[in-house]
Amino acid sequence: MNSAWKTNFTTFAAYLKLNRGYSDHTLSAYRSDLEKLPAYLDLRGWEMNPDRIERFHLDDFIQYLAELGLGPRSQARLISALKTFFGYLLDEKIIPSDPTELLKAPKLGRKIPEVLTYQEVRDLLGVIDLSYDHGLRDRALLETLYACGLRVSEATDLKLTNLYFDQGFIRVTGKGNKERIVPIGGEAIHHVEIYLEYVRKVLPVIKPEAENFVFLNRRGGSLSRISVFTAVKKYAAEAGIEKNVSPHTFRHSFATHLIEGGADLRAVQEMLGHESILTTEIYTHLDTDFLRETIMSFHPSNQR
Repeated sequence: MNSAWKTNFTTFAAYLKLNRGYSDHTLSAYRSDLEKLPAYLDLRGWEMNPDRIERFHLDDFIQYLAELGLGPRSQARLISALKTFFGYLLDEKIIPSDPTELLKAPKLGRKIPEVLTYQEVRDLLGVIDLSYDHGLRDRALLETLYACGLRVSEATDLKLTNLYFDQGFIRVTGKGNKERIVPIGGEAIHHVEIYLEYVRKVLPVIKPEAENFVFLNRRGGSLSRISVFTAVKKYAAEAGIEKNVSPHTFRHSFATHLIEGGADLRAVQEMLGHESILTTEIYTHLDTDFLRETIMSFHPSNQR
């Protein structure tokens, strides 16, 4: 890989970090994907800078990786990275035209996420033993995940200064450090307030770096995502739920239950913090039984 590629990858990474707030992990994944292109060009003997890349080079590159066994989902991710990279180079006038403009990602079958019914959510929450401090904390955390549709990282990073219970909402920092306002219901507020008053407030020590986090571990530090994942698996097993349940399942269930209840899709998009409405629309594929029942019950043609 020549110096032109290295320089552009470095400046592109700086752009993503400063302008889009991408994490180091995401930047590493982008670079790993993008470095495959100059490596392939070298393999073919096409030693060239980014400004000489044409559409057929990229078509050959994608076809080569597909033949190596790169799956459609990974191909789509790679093409997305290429489009972002060459779009950046075009904006910076480093290349005369964008070779990815007509590059299409492979069609992907949509993966329907696992969802709990409302009763399963209540059953899972109901097995948590509230006689223990960690039980009060876990109940408050999982109620918040389900009430607000949070990612697990958003819940573990939730700040005391971002709780506005009097107004009925919380402020969440999501992907790319983007903030959004999410309503929170009375049930979740109730359990969070119990946890704050009877568990968090009486912790013997709270580490300085964790003083503003809502949910803490027993040692007064920030709660890890792994510990939340482990707890959810345990409670699901105790509740007799055989589905593959994770903290993210609460987010999927939140979205599905809202849409089944007739919520506006764009409102759900806003609460989930999805960039594209297309990401949210996956949940509309989950409620066909509900839609059928609604039509059979309420459409005038079915009232006779």
